[in-house]
Amino acid sequence: MNSFTLIFLLALLICYTVQFWLAKRQSDHVASHRSAVPDAFKDRVSLEAHQKAADYTIEKGKLGTIDSIIGIVVLLLMTLGGGINAAFVFWAGHIVSPMLAGITALATIFLVMTLIDIPTSLYQTFVIEEKYGFNKSTPKQFIKDMLLQLGLGAAIGFPILALILWVMDSVGSTWWLWAWAIIISFSLLMSWLFPTVIAPLFNKFTPMQEGSLKDRIQGLLARCGFNSQGIFIMDGSKRSGHGNAYFTGLGNNKRIVFFDTLVNSLDEEELEAVLAHELGHFKRKHVIKMLVATSIITLISLAILGWLINEPWFYNGLGVEQPSNAAALLLFMLVSPVFTFFMQPISAYFQRKFEFEADDFAASNAKATKMISGLVKLYEENASTLTPDPLYSAFHYSHPPAAIRIAHLETKMQSA
Repeated sequence: MNSFTLIFLLALLICYTVQFWLAKRQSDHVASHRSAVPDAFKDRVSLEAHQKAADYTIEKGKLGTIDSIIGIVVLLLMTLGGGINAAFVFWAGHIVSPMLAGITALATIFLVMTLIDIPTSLYQTFVIEEKYGFNKSTPKQFIKDMLLQLGLGAAIGFPILALILWVMDSVGSTWWLWAWAIIISFSLLMSWLFPTVIAPLFNKFTPMQEGSLKDRIQGLLARCGFNSQGIFIMDGSKRSGHGNAYFTGLGNNKRIVFFDTLVNSLDEEELEAVLAHELGHFKRKHVIKMLVATSIITLISLAILGWLINEPWFYNGLGVEQPSNAAALLLFMLVSPVFTFFMQPISAYFQRKFEFEADDFAASNAKATKMISGLVKLYEENASTLTPDPLYSAFHYSHPPAAIRIAHLETKMQSA
């Protein structure tokens, strides 16, 4: 142990104390408002649906707390408990190449942590989601998805890791600039490939059939000056009853995707309004802004790692006896969330701001009344609580709470 060990433990204590306190506030606040539908939704949402959302939120929160406790234990075992050190020592003794030994040690740690996550994922899917009528997956589908994710992670992630480790070993003190360029280039490439290469491995995407809905959507796209490579319906119902819509891809590879569950839940004007909201993100350049912000944060993070990688106290303070680039990279990935936890509400604030801007765009290019009715249906059908704790939502929510979001749209309608 050294001074950094104590700093890490103190940061860990503060981080999770705040996290558990916020989770308790959320659970208590939702439970205390369970007995009555908020005034803003009394004519729109039934008491039964409101109580279902409250119970669903509380149960997910309890599982999230358990998952966080498991995460704390695993993090301490991997660092101060010597798990990472043992993996690197073991593979260094069995593989001659330091780089290959490091990559194998990283793979071992990632695999162990993935396996540890499986029980809570199973409980979330086959107990909580099943209880509230959302789960459509099967054990076979769950296993298939997990194996496919592991396979893709190994096939895509580890060559990139190997390249970054080679850069760290070979280009000197400016390695972090090169690593940043690799990561950003890779992220852009994956964003471009995702719609046509990655996503179809998990879901079936069917071009939207000709008809009034497609005509309405194409009319919206034309009014907004948006070009895409097609409008697709995704078979989201094979895993979940939750609905959504999104844009995916970059450049000339952009696609518009509707979950089949969403198409079955909303009418055509509501779907148009939801799509107008998504178009608002594009037209207000939110994707580019988030990409720039992520690039800057990644650059700063790698610069910090570039300093830490030469500091023995960084390794020793986290239970690693023999410094190495691979160990430094892994330690930084595992530990940095503890120190950046309080940046989360800042990120959430800007994301909520973007949502308001996208809602404004939707209200200007589709019917605001239909945006509101579509949102209410989505809140109800996805069992999203209408009464989140204000502090919890300010810290964690990337979207404004339901009442605030709908009040904003109603104000927009009145001022139009």
